[in-house]
Amino acid sequence: MAEKFTIGVLTSGGDAPGMNAAIRAVVRTSLANNMNVIGIKHGYEGLINGEFEAMEARAVGSILQRGGTVLLTSRSKRFMEASGQRDAIRRMNEAGIDALVVIGGEGSMNGAYALSQKGVKVIGIPGSIDNDLWGTNMAIGTDTAMNTIMEAVDKLRDTASSHQRAFLVETMGRNCGYLAVMAGIVCGAEMVLIPEVPVTSEEVATTVEDAYQRGKTHAIIINAEGSGISTTDLAEKIDNMDLGFKTRMTILGHIQRGGSPTAYDRLLASRMGVKAVEALVEGTHGVMTGLRGKGIDFIPLVDVISNKRNVNMEYYHMAKVLAR
Repeated sequence: MAEKFTIGVLTSGGDAPGMNAAIRAVVRTSLANNMNVIGIKHGYEGLINGEFEAMEARAVGSILQRGGTVLLTSRSKRFMEASGQRDAIRRMNEAGIDALVVIGGEGSMNGAYALSQKGVKVIGIPGSIDNDLWGTNMAIGTDTAMNTIMEAVDKLRDTASSHQRAFLVETMGRNCGYLAVMAGIVCGAEMVLIPEVPVTSEEVATTVEDAYQRGKTHAIIINAEGSGISTTDLAEKIDNMDLGFKTRMTILGHIQRGGSPTAYDRLLASRMGVKAVEALVEGTHGVMTGLRGKGIDFIPLVDVISNKRNVNMEYYHMAKVLAR
């Protein structure tokens, strides 16, 4: 009797709420299709080191609601080299892993593509709070991160209004301003700073002063970390100006990565995990699952890594109009 087809699953790069839901979906869908599943700890680094463990249905029980990733994650410098990729493939062959499901962001998809070019059957699942992956309307973890930002800014607004202050709030978004722009809309920020649109500190100061002169009780400025303007420097600079409001800053940092995933992220992750395994059953690989409209499609990994996703400028202009 032929041996069962074996799928390996790993999470790589920055963690994102909903990764556990995707792992659960991959494991249980694989088992439902009479496949073996091997969990790989610590991402590509663990793949090189052979950090493998067999996973059964109960291994993914009660993880749906947990943030982070039970498989743990890391960034591997060794895997960026051809020698590291060869070692990873050798470990896979030794363990009898026939195909790989990679859950992660831009760097993870680049790694998945590199393996696919070396003959490995790979399916990618987008997990990134920045929502910066080309080919999918939404990545796992983005919705949860957005809700975390919204709750934080809502609370900051209360104290900003009470003390009549301007708050500079830094979100994640190294290369893509999605989180900052959407936060600007749903939180009613006076201004949004993103990597895609250069602005000066003088323009920010003008916005803060204008908000004061128009009788507002506060001003909220959302600054994506990759905007090119340091939140710390900007806060100090405009606080020394006579703008009406005193200035405070809050850097949300890694709090945006944590927390129990929202219903949306749990459902999206589950759909993508199921679809990834179904693709392998049907013989499809070298692709990433992507949300297109209401459906989950397959996007070639070469297209994912060859294209850059920027923020939808319609939303950016919407944020500006609604801030008046």
